[in-house]
Amino acid sequence: MKDNVIVWFRQDLRIHDNPALYEACRSGQVIPVYILDDHAAGDWKMGAASRWWLHHSLIALNKSLGGNLRLFKGDPSLTIAQLAQETSASAVYWNRAYEPWRIKRDSNIKLEMQKQGYTVQSFNGSLLWEPWDITKQDGTHYKVFTPFYRKGCLNAPAPREPLPPIELDSIVPSSTPFDIDSLQLLPKIDWDSEFYQHWQPGETGAADTLSSFLNTGLAHYRDGRNYPAKPYISTLSPHLHFGEISPNQVWYASAHTALDTSSEDALDCFHSELGWREFSYYQLYYNPNLPEKNLQTKFDRFPWKTDSSSHLSAWQKGLTGYPIIDAGMRQLWKTGYMHNRVRMVVGSFLVKNLLLHWQHGARWFWDCLLDADLASNSASWQWVAGCGADAAPYFRIFNPVTQGEKFDSEGDYIRQYIPELSNIPNKYIHTPWELSTEELLQYGVVLGETYPAPIVDLKHSRNAALEALSSIKEA
Repeated sequence: MKDNVIVWFRQDLRIHDNPALYEACRSGQVIPVYILDDHAAGDWKMGAASRWWLHHSLIALNKSLGGNLRLFKGDPSLTIAQLAQETSASAVYWNRAYEPWRIKRDSNIKLEMQKQGYTVQSFNGSLLWEPWDITKQDGTHYKVFTPFYRKGCLNAPAPREPLPPIELDSIVPSSTPFDIDSLQLLPKIDWDSEFYQHWQPGETGAADTLSSFLNTGLAHYRDGRNYPAKPYISTLSPHLHFGEISPNQVWYASAHTALDTSSEDALDCFHSELGWREFSYYQLYYNPNLPEKNLQTKFDRFPWKTDSSSHLSAWQKGLTGYPIIDAGMRQLWKTGYMHNRVRMVVGSFLVKNLLLHWQHGARWFWDCLLDADLASNSASWQWVAGCGADAAPYFRIFNPVTQGEKFDSEGDYIRQYIPELSNIPNKYIHTPWELSTEELLQYGVVLGETYPAPIVDLKHSRNAALEALSSIKEA
């Protein structure tokens, strides 16, 4: 008889192209396990939106495993050791994770289990390239995206191709019922009701999302990805974060589609966005303090405002008086997602027009985004704040009016998430304050009542941001 092998699922909630599961099926009888570890995560345990997704993704994974996924909550070192003893398992397999707290925890578990005589193997199931495999010629790591991706990644060995399908005929039946409610993942308030209209967590949902994007979005991706009302983005990020699909599957499926449809330019753009995901993990691996500390230390002296809780609240609720900002924040709250172009605009508005610390934005996104990813979230907020690796210069301040007029000229995105402005003509949909009180009344809007007046002046707030930047330069 084959030995029992524990497969510890983490951010790889899929059957296909799962290296740990694939190797376990080849070498033994599989005992599939998921362990919710909120303690080791500390400040970075999953936010409310992510927990909603996890709840439904685990249900889908359990179905794929024939109802044999074992759920636990607590310290994985104790859980795995006890389970290995109870099931006479000889080995533990998992796919690597790259958050600092997970690296520390997993290294300790591997060392302890090996001391006890168990075989412990980890695999790459979530990145196209391991961080330590991409270095400059002098052996140091990259700090700028373009050379990292063009010189480092694309000159390295190509990402592995997806693994062949496996037969799940060697799973050890679970002796306990699958009690997803024991993990208490769903929110206690009725906040997530609209999530069900937009998302299908699980491996099947990931495959359907990829197929839809390849059929209708990829060919238009290079330019279309900038328009929030257009269906030309992949929306794969939550599926990738939870590992319901591997980046390798996405990389090669998109390459095959582009070849068949002569969409090589769009493919290069899409693959570079997968490259940004890799770069975020790369930054986190080499800068474990990325979620808490500015990579550019001069920003430690930046004079962020500390007495603007009303502005922060208005930003969070989508009540800033700037339609593109408010539409983005309301999309986030209603759907657990925000279009990437709009993420940059709302981020710039928070840290530059409102002069609020980027960590306020990172924390809000962490709780509200279904694709909340410690690497991507931290790197992206440092990028927009100008204090990260290869960051947008702080003086590059997105103007929410011109961004809205350029990328949502017909106001379709605005009207979708701000229905109180639905009757405003296109000419003023991004600047309703330019209409007179009488004109606004004709369209059913009372500025300051049915829709807020702008909470800051764009010109004055931009000047204040540049003055703040000058102060740290002088220091």
